[in-house]
Amino acid sequence: MIFKGFKFGMLLQFAVGPVCIFIFQIASLRGFGVAATGVLGVTTIDGLYILAAIIGLASIIDRRNTKIVLKIFGFSVLFIFGISIILSVFSINLLPSLSLQNISNSSNVFFRAIILTVSNPLTIIFWAGVFSAKIAEESMTRRDIYAFGFGALLSTMFFLTLIALAGSFIKTFFSSYVIQILNLTVGILLLYFSIRMIFK
Repeated sequence: MIFKGFKFGMLLQFAVGPVCIFIFQIASLRGFGVAATGVLGVTTIDGLYILAAIIGLASIIDRRNTKIVLKIFGFSVLFIFGISIILSVFSINLLPSLSLQNISNSSNVFFRAIILTVSNPLTIIFWAGVFSAKIAEESMTRRDIYAFGFGALLSTMFFLTLIALAGSFIKTFFSSYVIQILNLTVGILLLYFSIRMIFK
């Protein structure tokens, strides 16, 4: 069942989102070691989301008013991150704590990764739907559900670790000018994800 969860989770990973892009950017700026702490932060929150979905907290979040508040929160986080990164490319610090120049240590990256992952709490509802479907489809026991969720979580860690490796490869072989273009692209993509979230 763990392997089934892993395979299912890997399919989901190919829908690249803001977290994946963030990990890639950190690796291209600071290398694999620092990016790996971001992967740990993402995995921690995803694990909590999956656990919350299993124990039924999704029903609270699925209420209309709660959804609207969470969407606004998610939009705000992604939008601020995006604008801050774009301005940092031009050496303008809208929020000094979020500027590219301050991505200097592991704890900073871990904290940012957590904030970025938390910015999409509607993930709990998605996982609740997945588990409901799997229970009906495969007659899962409670133990099977936890094993499936653990497998899905492992896929997140595995995939993002590969992304971090790819980003660190770019850091080694690409010029600082190309890295700046990459950072600008990351900022624009985060703005895109924020706008898509609010209208979805």
